[in-house]
Formats: sequence, structure tokens, C-alpha cells
Amino acid sequence: MLRLLASLAFLLTLATPAQAQVFRCKDAMGNTMYADTPCGESAEPIQIRDNHIGGSFNLNLPSPETPESEADEKDSRSSRKESAPGTCRFINSTDLRRYLVREQVVKGMTREHVRRAFGNPPEIYGAPQEVWIYQTRYYGALYELTYVYFKDGCVERVEHRKP
Repeated sequence: MLRLLASLAFLLTLATPAQAQVFRCKDAMGNTMYADTPCGESAEPIQIRDNHIGGSFNLNLPSPETPESEADEKDSRSSRKESAPGTCRFINSTDLRRYLVREQVVKGMTREHVRRAFGNPPEIYGAPQEVWIYQTRYYGALYELTYVYFKDGCVERVEHRKP
């Protein structure tokens, strides 16, 4: 029994995870090849990202704000709006992908997100407020109008109206 445990421990020490090196080479005809050994003078090593399952939940979160007094907070808000007018509210990546797949537009999305969800707008009005108007048609007939209102480059509200 002791001999079995000793041999098992020995085998476990040999089974350490190894990172394989990958090289990119070009042959005489200019084709690119990949190999685990250097395959010529032009071989260059390739870095492969670690793709292990796992990670941290905090990788895609915005940085936390530091607590300030109310007067300082008002000043910082006004300066933040002046310095970065195009910053929209944070939508986590999973929710954003879900909205885009479902072709939904929600408050806080950017213009690019709206384009990815609905496509390029057929009508755009810039004054007094930027509004994009989309038409929904069924069997060739106009069924619904969708108004997307922007403020500082972000969606402020979305309205669906019957024509």
C-alpha cells in the first residue's frame, strides 16, 4: 500500500502543467505554417493567451467613485459633464449582447449600440434634440414608428408610436 502511494505521488509530480511553445514560420512559397518546434531561420515565437476557465467577476466593472462632500460632488459632476460629454451609463456586456441580439434599445446606449441593434436610421433630426426615427413595416404597410431620443450622445428615452 505504501509503495502504491509513493508511486502515485511520483506520477503526480511528473504531471505538471506545461505551456507549449508555438512558432510561426514561412516556407519558400510564402505560406504561413505553425509548429511546436522552430521550423527554420524565420521562426518567430507566438504568445498564446491563457484560456483556462474561470476569472474574476470584477474585470468589466467601472471603477468605484470615492465619497466626497456634497459641494465637491456637484462641482465634480459639472466638470465631468464638461470634460466628457459622451460618457453613457454602464451596461454590462452580457446585458448589452442580449439587447443587441433581441434588437432592443434601452436608456444609456450609445449611437453605435443603436446602429448595431436597429441599423442606420432612415430619418435623423438634430434640433432641438437629436432624434432618430425608425419605421416598422409588416407586409409593406407602416405598422409602428420608433423614436430614439439622444442627450450628449446617449439614449435618453425610446418611444414607440402608431402612425
